[in-house]
Amino acid sequence: MSRDEKRGLVCPSYKKMSVYRQCKVIELPRSSYYFKPKGESLFNLQVMNAIDRKFLDCPFYGVERMTDYLRQDVGYFVGQKRVRRLYKLMNLKTIHPKKNLSKANKADYKFPYLLRNLKVERPAQVWQADITYIPMFKGFMYMFAIIDVYSRKIMGWDVSNTMNAEWCRDVLVDTIQRHGKPEIFNTDQGSQFTSEVFVKALQKNEVKISMDGKGRALDNIYIERFWGSLKREKIYLNPPNGGVDLYKQVKDYVHFYNTERRHKSLGRITPDEKFYQEIKNVS
Repeated sequence: MSRDEKRGLVCPSYKKMSVYRQCKVIELPRSSYYFKPKGESLFNLQVMNAIDRKFLDCPFYGVERMTDYLRQDVGYFVGQKRVRRLYKLMNLKTIHPKKNLSKANKADYKFPYLLRNLKVERPAQVWQADITYIPMFKGFMYMFAIIDVYSRKIMGWDVSNTMNAEWCRDVLVDTIQRHGKPEIFNTDQGSQFTSEVFVKALQKNEVKISMDGKGRALDNIYIERFWGSLKREKIYLNPPNGGVDLYKQVKDYVHFYNTERRHKSLGRITPDEKFYQEIKNVS
């Protein structure tokens, strides 16, 4: 069955199964169902790619410092207003207090940070999650991923051209169904994670919820390191040509990251080896 034929089988109005689950059942990358080029100019896309590369090395760069870098070092004549809007569009969070980026609504849920001085000593003790901007040859998309802190294994992920709470919830629920639930789930205070639909999914599974302090991106350091590895080792070397190509590249890299990429911090073994080694010992 062709991709177009599969796309025609997806029914957004079917309430008993989300679009995410329907795509999973018929083996259709969600990105190929949803993908539409984002409505940004070529110049803005070039600026966004320059911001993304610099931000990987300098996550403490706020709007003012990034604007200076773009003007003086790259040669892009941009103002702070444009850079601030692009930061928000790219879901960038600096590691110092900032003004209302990924601001949660007042009515949304807030939870304390539970990882301070916590010794992580087993799989599924703590999962972390985040959303990042992924540049492509033309346009961009977002990626949501969940990582097991103990083993560094990527437990679940997806790409989309939007970053709403329902999308994150669907990936979370699917990941729990496949791997079981964690004891603690940690995120930042972005609006997706403080929303009722996301929080209720965790509470329904009796998972403890932990949230970073504002301006503390490094509280979620392990998923941030994965973003850097993915972009430097895969995305920047061969910019994806559309949503389907992006999905395939990310799928290939996650498999490589989990099963082949050895981590110095893990004693030169892979995340899968660390994860399943401990699961076997427990059982």
